[in-house]
Amino acid sequence: MFSDRSNWDQRPNSLSVLLQIKKSRGDAILDLTVSNPTRVGLNYDFEEILAALSQPQSMAYEPDPRGLPKAREAIAIYYADQGERVDSDAIFLTASTSEAYSILFKLLGNPGEEILIPRPGYPLLSYLACFEGLNAVSYPIRYDDRRGWSIDMDVLTALINPKTKGIVLVNPNNPTGAYVKQQELVALDAVCRENDLALIVDEVFSDFNAAETSGRVRTTVNHTNSLAFVLNGLSKMAGLPQVKLAWIVVNGAPALSAATLSRLEMMLDFYLSASAPVQHAAQRLLQQRQMIQRQIFSRIASNMGFLEEQIAKTSNIRSLIREGGWYAVIEISDAVSDEDRAVQLLDQDNTLVHPGYFYDFHRDGFLVVSLLPPVEVFRDGITRLIARFGS
Repeated sequence: MFSDRSNWDQRPNSLSVLLQIKKSRGDAILDLTVSNPTRVGLNYDFEEILAALSQPQSMAYEPDPRGLPKAREAIAIYYADQGERVDSDAIFLTASTSEAYSILFKLLGNPGEEILIPRPGYPLLSYLACFEGLNAVSYPIRYDDRRGWSIDMDVLTALINPKTKGIVLVNPNNPTGAYVKQQELVALDAVCRENDLALIVDEVFSDFNAAETSGRVRTTVNHTNSLAFVLNGLSKMAGLPQVKLAWIVVNGAPALSAATLSRLEMMLDFYLSASAPVQHAAQRLLQQRQMIQRQIFSRIASNMGFLEEQIAKTSNIRSLIREGGWYAVIEISDAVSDEDRAVQLLDQDNTLVHPGYFYDFHRDGFLVVSLLPPVEVFRDGITRLIARFGS
């Protein structure tokens, strides 16, 4: 009865089974995986946000496959603030970046064709590709103690074949926090042009840089000659995942521009998924982003500082270089598997972390923690983690 694309292994793993048992017992869990900014004690301007979403003009239905002009113009201003000129007609609104991925995968690939995605990376990407009948093929991101994370361009290039339709780049990567560097972007752009591929760049964490990094590319908008699609939205940058507004910026490859824009316009006309209230609110919500970002930056700095202080007391634990985003990758040198470590920490210390395999790390020895939890929760959880596995 069901399609093959929905035929994935739905059996819960040991970590999720244990978590459900503990929740059913009412155990207090120190959740170091939480990434929902609305659930970590940040102070929102509720009156302004709700007022923005309840404007009278939202009662009129004015369908536009690209999205309402006033919302797209507000997004163009966001890029202008970064020194990038974007034509509002090159912006397409969606309800989420997940939907944007799905639209682009439909646009670029036929069933059975391939999309290259980063490894380590967010597991959602392979599912979204599968739902569109595409095969997700992972290209590696390597770690160097001095330079941090970088794309293995030799392997990426070797993976390209006639079925390859595009490359996904997450900038900065989730969970490593690595931004693409200028020389990497130049190489990716060249590979895409030579092989007639599209570049899809997810920049949802791009506003959250940890420090200036040599050669870092803050946004890839206007920095490619191949056909490129840049994704972003209010979920992370404004801390508003519940309002459901994201976008695609089409740039590069002038020769393909007209065909790309007309095809996207037709496809999005079938969905019209962005609601009128959030489109009318877009300008005011974007203007609110600095207030919530200041709080997120403060939270990240406090939690990351504590993590580094505690790790410095050990000889077998380190945090890997982080350039942005709001996750930290922790490497632990011992003989415990990632799943066993996460289960043990939850079972004996009521502390929840993500094992490295969740993000498709190439071997055991990694944990991923969010830097968003309330300070007291984060410190308690990290203290328990260090006490159990540190030496």
